[in-house]
Parts: sequence; structure tokens; C-alpha cells
Amino acid sequence: MAKGWYVVHTYSGYEQKIERIINKLRQMDPEFAVYCTGVNVPMETVETLNDKGEKKMELRKVLPGYILVELDLEESTWRQVTSKIIRIQGVTGFISADKSGRSMPKPLSQREHRSILERTGELAPEKTFRPKQDFVVGEEVLVTSGPFASFKGTVEEIDLQKGRLRLSLEILGRFTPVDVDFSQAEKVIQ
Repeated sequence: MAKGWYVVHTYSGYEQKIERIINKLRQMDPEFAVYCTGVNVPMETVETLNDKGEKKMELRKVLPGYILVELDLEESTWRQVTSKIIRIQGVTGFISADKSGRSMPKPLSQREHRSILERTGELAPEKTFRPKQDFVVGEEVLVTSGPFASFKGTVEEIDLQKGRLRLSLEILGRFTPVDVDFSQAEKVIQ
């Protein structure tokens, strides 16, 4: 038996609909419910700034286009169980399974599943801040609030523990290092 959480690829925007369909299948088919013990669309809460500069909390999908399904697959029945899920309109297949459908899909590792649960808040994270945007050293960002609002700078350091960026801003013709919160900066789209 290979009990674990499996990743199912879906059409974008269909995640909650497919979650409801799988839950309905579990209610209507007791045999399917023995093998399918859970379904989840992982969501995380992110802090954003609105147009007025006020902070607000926003719910977003951790894995857009994917859902997690907890399955207890056996060598003799895995095809019947996975085919019921694959036949749902909006599902394109299982991740970590070959396209021919001849091999059993592989579940997420415990480390991968733990990482997802930490992002959703179901497990306590290892004190790592998850910004809405992923910043990269060397990229250009715009400071959106604070004393350096409207200045553009280059990311020199990223501190995930404190949720801060060290930027190099040009102030009065000289490059100056400045620390700002993740929420005070956004990527410059070029």
C-alpha cells in the first residue's frame, strides 16, 4: 500500500470545483471512500497593500492549478481509484505518473507535504516569512511606502526571517544601502 498525498493537475480555476466533486464521490461511493481519504486545495494568507497603502490579508492558492488528494493505493486497485479522479472534467492527470498510465503515481514526500502545510498555516513554520512576491538579489524594485517611497533600487540582500530587503538606492547622486519591509517594495515590471 502507498498511502499519502498525491498531486492532481487541474485546469486553472477549477480547483475548488474538483475538490467538491471528489468529496461528493467519496460520499456516494463507499468503496472509493476507502481508498480516497481526503482532498485539499491548499490556501495561504498573504499580507498585501491596497491603493491607499493600508495592509490587508488576502487568501491565495499555494499551488494554483493543483489539488492534493490523500489516497491509499494498492497495486491491485490503483488504476480504478485514479481513473475515477482522472475522468472528472477539469482534471488533466496525476503529477509523478507517466503519461501512459502504466505506473502508479508517487505521493509527496513528507518534507514536501510539511512545506505545504507550513505555508497554509496548518503547521507552525520554521519562522520564515512568505512574501507575496518572490524577490531576487540583483533585481530592480520600487519602494512603495515609507520615507523612500517612489525610489527605485536594486536588491542586495534578502532576510526571510525578518521579512526585510536591503536595497541600494541612488540618493543625491550616491548609492546608499536602505532596509525596507517586503510590504514596502514591489518588483519593477519592465
